[in-house]
Amino acid sequence: MTRNIAIATLLAALASSTAYADTLREALVSTYRANPTLTAQRENLKATDAGVAIAKSAGRPTVGGTFGITRDLTRSGRFDVGTGRGPYLNAGVDVAYPLFQGGTVKNDIKAAKTRVEAGRANLRAVEGDVFTEAVAAYMDVIRDRATLELNQNNVKVLETNLQATRDRFEIGDLTRTDVAQSEARLSLAQSRYTLAEGRLVGSEENYRRVIGKKPEALQPPPPLPPLPATADEAVRIALSDNPDLIAITRQAEAAGYDVKAARGTRLPSVSAVAAGDYFDATGDDKGLQSGTATSVGVQGRVPFYQGGLPSARIRQAQAFEGQTLEQRVATERAVVAATRSAFADYQAADDAIKSNDVAVKANELALEGVRAENSVGTRTILDVLDAEQELLNSQVLLVTARRDAYVAGFQLLNAMGQAEAADLGLDGGPLYDPLGNYRRVANDWNDWSNDPRHQPVATSTVTPAEQPQGVTPASR
Repeated sequence: MTRNIAIATLLAALASSTAYADTLREALVSTYRANPTLTAQRENLKATDAGVAIAKSAGRPTVGGTFGITRDLTRSGRFDVGTGRGPYLNAGVDVAYPLFQGGTVKNDIKAAKTRVEAGRANLRAVEGDVFTEAVAAYMDVIRDRATLELNQNNVKVLETNLQATRDRFEIGDLTRTDVAQSEARLSLAQSRYTLAEGRLVGSEENYRRVIGKKPEALQPPPPLPPLPATADEAVRIALSDNPDLIAITRQAEAAGYDVKAARGTRLPSVSAVAAGDYFDATGDDKGLQSGTATSVGVQGRVPFYQGGLPSARIRQAQAFEGQTLEQRVATERAVVAATRSAFADYQAADDAIKSNDVAVKANELALEGVRAENSVGTRTILDVLDAEQELLNSQVLLVTARRDAYVAGFQLLNAMGQAEAADLGLDGGPLYDPLGNYRRVANDWNDWSNDPRHQPVATSTVTPAEQPQGVTPASR
């Protein structure tokens, strides 16, 4: 119920985003369509799907044929029976149908199907991680643009202050020290502005990498859905729905089937067989001779001794099972830690927003008062400069806290398994259906079926100006 309420709230929030500029919803749609990490994971799941067909093929009949044409070059002694020397034509067909293979096929199929379930959970996990990265990139650009604008405004204010200080110095109202202090603060502000420009470029390039295009004007993000009231509640949801934990649990189950399949190699195997042979001696001196033979039967194989191979394979499979069981505990620990960390980060950032909001309002009032007191001589230029710096610092901290709170909240949703495409209700077209490829390939009997060569779905972000000379996107 909690998951459904959270998802419904997030859907409504994303749907309410305005459409006249880039929104977070549009950024996530672009990410979902063409992020290479996500599209590569979909191809990885397709490879996992094919493992089911591979496992099933071991329990299906096999048909093989042989043919040959021979001619005798020499015959002497007892081999010279007076017949022709050929050519001789022979052909044969063999059919084998496995009836029992010690349970290896059954367990291999179960292991393959379970790994498909793990692969789908991994795809969910990658979707959530990529969307979290996209949200962070989106919020980084908003934060750094706001920080740059604040620093730009601060430079303009300090330039005005410096000019006013110089004017007052000219008339003897202020000292050279006041001018020097104003010049120093302006230089520092210009330096901070330049650094903010560099950080913004880095954030915009990261946005381009994750989302697939350069950021235009970005709208503020929609509100996050209601989050759990306590860390314990968040952990309970995460332990139930986190896709990484689901994936490693399925991997451990598949490893258990591998152990059973390895044990089956010590048991007898039985197959039904049929064979047909044809022989034609076209060069016989006594005339054409040909013949056919057919046979059916049952063949069994009892492995009395295999050099210790079955035991080695069983121990190997058991070790891999033990590895995945240990990894499941490690993943569980990681999920608990990530959930509690995101919860704590969100609460801390939310508290910081409230505190910094109060600080900004107080510093605005303080700056106004200091300027008024400076005009009547009760405050120095340094006091004004300090008040302006305090206001700038609190404004930057407020912008940063808002970014941190939103990203931490989305990270918490991701840890709880509520940040995938199905949860976000993206409307940029139909969602990728992992079952579609599975239905198409899992029961395929055809030896000659295959897919066309894959063409990348992910889009390149290289611009024409960045292209090396003589190289086109199609030739890379």
